[in-house]
Amino acid sequence: MNKKTLRECIASNYIQWRKHALERMLQRGISRARVKQALVRGEIIESYQEDHPFESALFFDDGLSVIHVVASLDEKRKMVYVITAYEPDDENFMDDMKTRREK
Repeated sequence: MNKKTLRECIASNYIQWRKHALERMLQRGISRARVKQALVRGEIIESYQEDHPFESALFFDDGLSVIHVVASLDEKRKMVYVITAYEPDDENFMDDMKTRREK
């Protein structure tokens, strides 16, 4: 995923918020501003190149709180799609909140 293009899309507000993402963000008290921040300054910790119609990625950001955001990027149309956002837990992630626990 091209982070430069992603940042440009976010700066231009070329973002589509999936219904699922907005519902979960509301339930979890995560703002759109926080998600944008995570996408702009966050680290890609997993890449899902097989996702369709666009490759997606799991972003990690440890701003005021640790957050994960799953998003995809349509580089041709210059559009970011926010799929979901959540605060990771130690049941599913190691202490670094980046590494998945094996089940």
